[in-house]
Amino acid sequence: MPEAVTLIIKKRDGGSLQPEEMRWLVEAYTWGKVPDYQMSAFLMAAFLRGLSDAEMDALTQAMLHSGQVLDLSDIPGRKVDKHSTGGVGDKVSLILAPLVAACGVPVPMISGRGLGHTGGTLDKLESIPGLRTDLSIAAFRRQLRTCGVVMIGQTDEIAPADRKLYALRDVTGTVESIPLIAASILSKKLAEGADALVFDVKCGRGAFMQREADARRLAETLVGIAVRAGKSAVAWLTDMNVPLGRAVGNWPEVVESLRCLKGDSAGIEDVLEVTLVLAGEMLWLGGVAPTPAAGREQARQALMKGWAFERFCAMVQAQGGDVRLLEHPERRPGAEPAGDVFAPEMAQGYVADLDARAVGRLAVRLGAGRRVKEEAVDPTAGLVLHRKPGDLVAPGDVLATLYTQQRDQLETFRQELLAAYRFGATPPAPRTLLLDRYAEGRWAK
Repeated sequence: MPEAVTLIIKKRDGGSLQPEEMRWLVEAYTWGKVPDYQMSAFLMAAFLRGLSDAEMDALTQAMLHSGQVLDLSDIPGRKVDKHSTGGVGDKVSLILAPLVAACGVPVPMISGRGLGHTGGTLDKLESIPGLRTDLSIAAFRRQLRTCGVVMIGQTDEIAPADRKLYALRDVTGTVESIPLIAASILSKKLAEGADALVFDVKCGRGAFMQREADARRLAETLVGIAVRAGKSAVAWLTDMNVPLGRAVGNWPEVVESLRCLKGDSAGIEDVLEVTLVLAGEMLWLGGVAPTPAAGREQARQALMKGWAFERFCAMVQAQGGDVRLLEHPERRPGAEPAGDVFAPEMAQGYVADLDARAVGRLAVRLGAGRRVKEEAVDPTAGLVLHRKPGDLVAPGDVLATLYTQQRDQLETFRQELLAAYRFGATPPAPRTLLLDRYAEGRWAK
């Protein structure tokens, strides 16, 4: 193989690496034969020049095969997983995974932590006292076979090249590259052994991809890599301009998820809307529903009958969590509210808008998120929104309840949240979160 500098120059000048060249470069970097400074130069060249489909596939496969690739063929059923690009208040995975499993489709889910203004599924799960997400591969397989659903974090055995490359991208200004994002996501998702994948690609103020055009391109890229790797795949483009649901933060979102799992979606119809459409796709891809629409109805029935909540309890118990709190979440220690935010005098009529990114940033400052990967989170911090766009509002109404240990900064936090709100005399136009669907090479709802 040529030296790393030759491959850097080739990419810098607009050339395409051959699969064997990409494989060698990733392997050499993973094992320390290529230093950080050379891989940083390659990543910047790839960021600026882009990667072809063949290069993205080769990069994904190289990262995928840098570690263990699970074979779940001995576990009955078509295994289906979902990946969300993340957003403010996005607790859908907590409801979706046990819901789909309760309908007969095994869900092996490897999730991530929150960084910046978007939350992470692992942080939400770990706000349940005792729950572990650091299961071994053997435990992962056992739980999937017996429970039908397992939700863990990336292990040392899964795609170690991706972990090393992501850390480098994070400090070299190359995180936002769509080819690099897609290869990173797929290297982990393909490693977990699922037969099919559903992607929830969010766009808007509270999303990683704020521009719709970028989100569409990411959705197309994710589905394309997955399909070329032999997996069935569908992507939904969903709106993330306003927080999803009313709870933002780890334990607050668990509490809201529990309500939905028990069949109560009053006031959080947006969460139910996204959850059911993704569940319908997963049940269809899993072979237990003839169409996605039929799958949505199956999922709705499973929620109403309590099957999803039962499966969630079984998963939490299997992973060491305190199941008693799932029935009585108000008993969780440390989850007492810190204070309320009240509507100002000029708030008369309706909530016209609520900036999801501003709310997400506030949640981080309350203690619910992290600004750098090493930062700890307060599992009970966050906020619950009592007024969202379209809701009637009058001066003095409670807009939100804040949860934080930083009581001395409450007034600052209140002002930050008020700045995210907009009020108007007329209600905003109704909106759907389900913007478009991508499958089989085309966009069509």
